[in-house]
Amino acid sequence: MAEFATIARPYAKALFGLAQEKNQIESWLGGLKELAAVMQDPKVLALVEQPETDASEKAQTLADLVGLQKDGLANFVTVLAEQKRLAVLPEVYAQYQDLALALKHTKSATVYSAYELTPKQLEDVTATLKERFNSDLVVTTQVDPDLIGGLKVEVGDQVWDLSVQAKLNNLYTTMTN
Repeated sequence: MAEFATIARPYAKALFGLAQEKNQIESWLGGLKELAAVMQDPKVLALVEQPETDASEKAQTLADLVGLQKDGLANFVTVLAEQKRLAVLPEVYAQYQDLALALKHTKSATVYSAYELTPKQLEDVTATLKERFNSDLVVTTQVDPDLIGGLKVEVGDQVWDLSVQAKLNNLYTTMTN
């Protein structure tokens, strides 16, 4: 969601700055990944959205679920709970991860395909993407049957859509104009 991205950006930047100072970038990235995964659970979301539950209790429950130590990341979760922003944790993780990758001059890419890619196909696609985007990439894949065939690639805010569905949509638009 666009509004989650806007809300999460300052939190991710602030946490990343603190992580750099404390030399905790990688360990906090792992903690954020776990927190983002936990936030996908409907029971956890229900707890986070309960207005009668105290913010510190919500933060403590999340910290206990993923085994956070009493450090900057645990304090960060408390701040998010107090600001009623725990729901943006997955987006904070995504933006923090992008900041960590940028520090290594690497970008994150998501490749959507209609079918599961073979290791050879993924290797070829990754090589092509590295050349096209002129950057080292950390590539993740997702299957999206709606694409029918081909690929759709997201690198940051750039989208490269080579799917059959996109070509059909373009053909339809051309024919109706």
